[in-house]
Amino acid sequence: MKVLAAGDHFVLNSLIAEALRHDLAGSPPELTELTLPWPLEPFGRVAEVDEASDVEDALIEALDGVEVCVTQMAPFTERVLAASPSLRMIAVCRGGPVNVNTEAAKARGVKVCFAPGRNAAATAEFTVGLMLAALRSIPESHNALTGKAGWDGTYYTYERSGLELEDTPVGLVGYGAVGSRVARVLCAFGAEVEVYDPYVRGDVHGMRAPTLDALLSRSRVVTLHARLTPETQGLIGARELALMPRGSVLVNAARGGLLETGALCDALDDGQLAAAALDTYEQEPPPPGSRLFDTPNLVLTPHLGGASRAVARKAAAIAAAEVARYVRGEPLAHCLT
Repeated sequence: MKVLAAGDHFVLNSLIAEALRHDLAGSPPELTELTLPWPLEPFGRVAEVDEASDVEDALIEALDGVEVCVTQMAPFTERVLAASPSLRMIAVCRGGPVNVNTEAAKARGVKVCFAPGRNAAATAEFTVGLMLAALRSIPESHNALTGKAGWDGTYYTYERSGLELEDTPVGLVGYGAVGSRVARVLCAFGAEVEVYDPYVRGDVHGMRAPTLDALLSRSRVVTLHARLTPETQGLIGARELALMPRGSVLVNAARGGLLETGALCDALDDGQLAAAALDTYEQEPPPPGSRLFDTPNLVLTPHLGGASRAVARKAAAIAAAEVARYVRGEPLAHCLT
């Protein structure tokens, strides 16, 4: 069996190869490699698929005679699939195979697997880090101390002192693999946690909010964890931000499309929000001259929530385990087609 490892500069081909050798020790595959440019070059829309590297031609060439491909960012478009008649399985090292035309794959009998939960712990930890950074002015005070302002005592005045998490109402919009972990951590801090997620049944850490509006109106800190769908596109706009208590804090390490950028900047400019922290954006990277770069009290990071070495290893291991099940003829654990 010929396998293509189409890794990148995060999920390395060496990690994919190591995981495959471990899980297929008794029947090692013929392994070939293609290195994609992400994240040194941003992903984007390629033909009809999202969040992929624009390498259709190189991928088609590398897929010659390949039965299985393990990848994170390869663009499996209709064109690529049509040019790869030997392909029978795609194992995507991410939580959802948005870089694969799943309908076209299904029509050709190509199984599409993915790696749910591989970055849940990392993203949850990063979210709490963003929250603390925004609440306590950590980046701003660092920049002041190392810049021209030097030791700035105004950060210790009552007016500039931030919130702490203990006894603070914190609202979570979404309670999946990441949101549930964030909720557990916040409960450990002593926050008053409230959750809004109409798709999740059963108990949650904290209280359940009956509506999104109710959660927003009660939360001094709001953190977003919903999936981006047509229904949740622009979920938080000017109306929703106005419902939050004045001087609140907003964190988004989920998907940029959940939040209307202009409305966020307006809310920070006029003091409706005291601070915010973003790891994801409506457009990635944000264009030069974006208002985000000039808006006060805003912590920005370049989509790093899932960037830990453990995530890369977990992703490769989950994908390799699916390949091993495929080779043994066993049911696949995380398969869409």
